[in-house]
Amino acid sequence: MTENSTKTATRNSLQGALVDFFVVFFERFMPDPFVIALLLTFVTAILAGALAPHRTPADILNAWYGGSFKIVAFAFQMMLILVTGHAVAAAPAVRRLLRRLVASVNTPGQAVFTMYALVVPATWLNWGLGLVVGAFVAREIGRRVRVDYGWLVACGYSAWWMCNSGLSSSIALSQATHGNPMNIVEQLTGQVTPLSASLFSAFTLVPTILTVIVSGLAFPLIRPATKQSVFLNVDEERPATSQDAPTAWSPRVAVERSFVLSALIAAFALAALILRWRDHGFGFDIESLILSFLIAGLALQKTPIAYVGAVREAISQTGPILLQFPFYGGIMGIMTATGLAGVISDFFVHIASAQTLPFWSFISSLIITFLVPSAGGHWAVQGPFVVPAAMSLHASTPHVIMAVAIAENVANMLQPFWAVPIVAIAGIGIQRVMAFTAVTFVISLVICCIAVLALG
Repeated sequence: MTENSTKTATRNSLQGALVDFFVVFFERFMPDPFVIALLLTFVTAILAGALAPHRTPADILNAWYGGSFKIVAFAFQMMLILVTGHAVAAAPAVRRLLRRLVASVNTPGQAVFTMYALVVPATWLNWGLGLVVGAFVAREIGRRVRVDYGWLVACGYSAWWMCNSGLSSSIALSQATHGNPMNIVEQLTGQVTPLSASLFSAFTLVPTILTVIVSGLAFPLIRPATKQSVFLNVDEERPATSQDAPTAWSPRVAVERSFVLSALIAAFALAALILRWRDHGFGFDIESLILSFLIAGLALQKTPIAYVGAVREAISQTGPILLQFPFYGGIMGIMTATGLAGVISDFFVHIASAQTLPFWSFISSLIITFLVPSAGGHWAVQGPFVVPAAMSLHASTPHVIMAVAIAENVANMLQPFWAVPIVAIAGIGIQRVMAFTAVTFVISLVICCIAVLALG
């Protein structure tokens, strides 16, 4: 054996050992995401009992009860972003386009490049769209290239990493939306934070771009060997549904399958959106983003009944997320009402300066994210502490805001809350996927720590 062959064999052996470790660890120790939500409820209650200012059992139970359903309105907004994005990605025209774009993919390297090239811009537009595109592209590539399917789905989820750095970032959008109940900056300062100061700043763009590039380059290196792989085995086409089956003409069928009706309501909604932009200035907030994707989905699905079918499919595949929201709302309630979030965040605030507050906000965000993985719910917990700290230290408020959001990106690679829809659509166990995204977590953690410190 030559020296180069020996080095290659050693590298492949180390690579295989690393992959084996993560796969075995996650498959053996990581429970279902709903179970994690239940466990975190008790962990949070115990921490509150030990550390929070209001720590009696009655305080904790009342806080949990009070918070469980306060998150419902925001949860509905988040599900609408996901569902409207899904309806766009599931449109026949979009599916045909995706199939054409992956038709020339023949190697693992091409698979990674194509995945990132498609998922990153989709995620920047709408994180729900990016999730669904990642799952669909993984299935299409999995039919053509013999690679580990868990690795392929993890590649799509890793490309989705920048979800809180795009146009649908709930933290950035809420701070840019006048009168939004989550706009803590406006409540304390009277000012909204435009997207130009948050999403489009170097503070956000530099770590986002670097992480996308480095993780994309790293993914081919962690691909498991063929003998260690699990491959996709699905039918070429999805089963026919009741909406696909021919139906005899009737007034009901005519209305349900009327392109004119879809076009009219899409035009009606578009006119309302344009009027809103004329009166208040062009820009995206949570409501306008949802409405924009609703319009696009209606146009692409063509008929009302086809749109209903796409939404029904999305709900069936993302339903487990809805079940988790009340528990994370309860966790948020415990952290907020008992003062536990203040204890965690104040610790970092007291050791920070104007220059280092974004970094410490990033670190505390990483911790809180594992307890409250929804970015908007997380912001409701952390925002009331980091924004006053930024004001008192004269630190950059947009930097502090986006430090919290960027940490959400990082933690998502280990917190499985938002991985649920992509694995449901793709049809694979979440444990195997998270075994590979753990590598993305390490890469993004290093890059973002350095960037936040350097640019803060």
